[in-house]
Amino acid sequence: MNRQALSTEDRAARKRLAELAAGRGFSIHQDAVANLFIRRDGSNPSLPPVLIGSHLDSQPTGGRFDGALGTLSAFEVLEALEDAGVITERAVEVVSWTNEEGSRFSPGCMGSMAFVDVGDIAGWQDIRGVEGARFGDELAATLNALPEARVQPIGHSISAFVEVHIEQGPVLERAGVPIGIVTGVQGTKWLEITFTGEAAHAGTTPLEFRKDPLAAAITAIARLQQAVMPADPLARLTVGRMTVEPSSVNVIPSKVTFTIDIRHPEEDVLASIEARVIAECRASAEDHALDAHIEKRFDMAPGTFDAAIVDVIENACESLDIPRMKLVSGAFHDALFVSRVAPAAMIFVPCRDGISHNESEFVSSENIETGAKVLLQTALSLAQGAAVKSA
Repeated sequence: MNRQALSTEDRAARKRLAELAAGRGFSIHQDAVANLFIRRDGSNPSLPPVLIGSHLDSQPTGGRFDGALGTLSAFEVLEALEDAGVITERAVEVVSWTNEEGSRFSPGCMGSMAFVDVGDIAGWQDIRGVEGARFGDELAATLNALPEARVQPIGHSISAFVEVHIEQGPVLERAGVPIGIVTGVQGTKWLEITFTGEAAHAGTTPLEFRKDPLAAAITAIARLQQAVMPADPLARLTVGRMTVEPSSVNVIPSKVTFTIDIRHPEEDVLASIEARVIAECRASAEDHALDAHIEKRFDMAPGTFDAAIVDVIENACESLDIPRMKLVSGAFHDALFVSRVAPAAMIFVPCRDGISHNESEFVSSENIETGAKVLLQTALSLAQGAAVKSA
């Protein structure tokens, strides 16, 4: 699966979802950052809708469940309500958020960040994707590819948001529990580090004359891998991307750029890990006589989901006699940003061996159905007036 944000493949998926929605008579709209909304009206148009959904974009070698499962489960909820002729007090809306993954254009969760007014939409326009495409151009092409979806302002009032997602970890599968009720999400920071040295001949330049940025990067990364995660089982540190210039087999590199993804559920610990990363990278650059540039690409504090929505999901599981457990998400999701403006929570289903961001990602049909049932019951309760507190 390769359906990266605002790509031709992403546009095709959006088009297909819009066709399905139009076929059922649901209204379709999108906003200026290409968040796609599908609405089934309620009996009281003055009440803000219940929002459910996820995203359709994937990693370059992603699985077919990450994001798409939550979006299609949400659409299945609309179809189930329509099939049964259920009249809800509140409208129920499905959303497919733009660029949750952040693999093609950074940062991730652009759509939900814009929705809650924490994203720099104007500043994103000139961001270049990994293959050189300009974000603003691809966004315009994506919006134009769905002329049937009327455009509305970014951000509108909602009563609650619930997102179904694969767990992307092994906890539920190992416990034999089909539903995880997510109470919060750990914090995430993305740093981009650039070491600039001096290109030179690989065969004629002795050690004392080398200014090798790749050697510095390897040293810093090794120290961090040995220090951060072994000392704290809740910490995560990942180097996921690296570019080497001029990338020739017999030339000492002149520049190396790499990313570091750090995560932790406690904000103060996350900050201390960030400080450790910066210190180690600067020290390694100095040891190798290099220039170092460190830029923060993404910064998301840990978050806690709304207790009232968690209770509604718990009650849905209880009414359906479905085993469940509460857990904190190790991955960030759009729901965390939406929780800044409305009560929100998430429903996890198990994935095989906990594997995601991988083509072998798999969720059983039974677990897909169970997750959709819980989402339906939750959305129905919220759309019929289940009490939730303000976010």
